[in-house]
Amino acid sequence: MAPLTAESPDQLCDDKVLLDLWHPMGAIETMPRNRVWHDQLLGYPLTTGRAPDGTLWVWKRAANDPPVGPWPAAGPPEATLPVLERYGYLWTSFGAPRPLFHIREAEENDRRLLHACSVTLRTSAPRSIENFLDMGHFPFIHTAVLGEEPHTEVKDYNVEASVADQEILATECVFYQPQAAANSSGGAEVDYEYRVPHPHCSVLYKSSAIHQERFDVIALFVQALDQEHIRAHMWLCLLDDDQPDWALRRFQVSIFGQDKPILENQLPRRLPLDPRAETPIRADKSSVAYRRWLGQLGVRYGVIRGAA
Repeated sequence: MAPLTAESPDQLCDDKVLLDLWHPMGAIETMPRNRVWHDQLLGYPLTTGRAPDGTLWVWKRAANDPPVGPWPAAGPPEATLPVLERYGYLWTSFGAPRPLFHIREAEENDRRLLHACSVTLRTSAPRSIENFLDMGHFPFIHTAVLGEEPHTEVKDYNVEASVADQEILATECVFYQPQAAANSSGGAEVDYEYRVPHPHCSVLYKSSAIHQERFDVIALFVQALDQEHIRAHMWLCLLDDDQPDWALRRFQVSIFGQDKPILENQLPRRLPLDPRAETPIRADKSSVAYRRWLGQLGVRYGVIRGAA
């Protein structure tokens, strides 16, 4: 996608709640040392670079920026954005961010932490998070993998949303899946918990096929390039010692490949927050809570606010 400039003011975010958050910029393992490259976040053109010693830098792109290529001898400009390395990803912020949400499973020694993929999509960040929360589409979009007919019922579950804690939690989610993970050998009812600790990030906890009493963790970290384009980063935190990295990545890429045309054909691309805009059903409790929560936070970027 061509970089945006100040000539696209509609695409520049001015939501303080978003500007003051950490946002993902990609997996560090994919970022070469001794290079600079162009990127984008919340409509703002950025330059990202990794010095020869591995230090990562991000700054707003300027006319006198060094060209894409080798790390400049003069180093980064004086005005740079804050950076954070967490869960194997580079994060940055335009404001004064509070601490990034904590995923305690990432600290457990017997887990595999893996960057699965990064996929660019023509949709809004809130649309992609809502899709990630939706169990109802499993039998129809991820047929014979995450769902199948006639097992189409989304059983009732609990949803709690907190503006003070900036988090949504959906618990007691159960859904039948023919192949819940890359290492699954048969169908089973799978226990789920969904957590939304950030307007553009969601964390899924699903019962492990290997350790029944514990959960695998799959996170979606969304980089909002602008209001209607994203780069979605998928992170895995698994109790799986047998599957090679390529097999785990292939499984997640195949799931994303099934979601991509659905997301890119959803109109409007920005998520309507007015409950009258799209008729929800009982299975959409997490979606309804997410839309309401975005409205309470004051998010305007990537959404359609509707009537006050």
